[in-house]
Amino acid sequence: MAFDPRNQTVLRTGARAESISIDQGLRAHMLKVYNYMASGLALTGIVAMFTANSETLMQTIFGTPLQWVVMLAPLGFVMVLSFGINKLSTQAAQGLFWAFAVVMGLSISSIFLIYTGTSIARVFFISSSMFAGMSLYGYTTKRDLSGFGSFLMMGLIGLIIASVVNIFLQSSALEFVISAAGVLIFVGLTAYDTQKIKSIYNAADDHTVATKKAIMGALTLYLDFINLFLMMLRLFGDRR
Repeated sequence: MAFDPRNQTVLRTGARAESISIDQGLRAHMLKVYNYMASGLALTGIVAMFTANSETLMQTIFGTPLQWVVMLAPLGFVMVLSFGINKLSTQAAQGLFWAFAVVMGLSISSIFLIYTGTSIARVFFISSSMFAGMSLYGYTTKRDLSGFGSFLMMGLIGLIIASVVNIFLQSSALEFVISAAGVLIFVGLTAYDTQKIKSIYNAADDHTVATKKAIMGALTLYLDFINLFLMMLRLFGDRR
């Protein structure tokens, strides 16, 4: 069989075109993830500031047993989205994501009563820079972070246990250790989760599936950022 170099050229051109197509699709997907995440954070911030400036709302939420509902509700939304995303419609998944962002705003509104506005803004921008840097690393690195992610998840479980224990101990030293370890864990999880979102991307034409994946990716990165921000605030926030 005669070798035809033109066939090789066609194959290389086709492979290059397919690679460019996949890369553009991945970029569009990641942009959608970040847009959802940023919009969710903006909604959370607006709700938190509005609630903190309303004495009536603050008294209604944190002066009654309703505070426990507000504090635990975000966990409920996360579980529903995580375990039921395949059964939910796209509209339902979007609605739950926005509802989650609103409830998170109610839940963390108390930080405006504990910390000064200047320190909250300062820590927010520092956390944003750290998050952006680690997310970019997770997106661009060729290193497989899956093993690193397993270690981080173990650390996260330990962090949750230590936090529950400290509810009863009320130890300032343990709180400092928890906050410092939390910063390291969520910085690492930001890179790991970004790579994971990238790795599970599928360039299928199913718009519904792609949108759901974007919502779940945004939820994951949202949680990484908000926890990083709160841990940083505990370490560097100026109390009133």
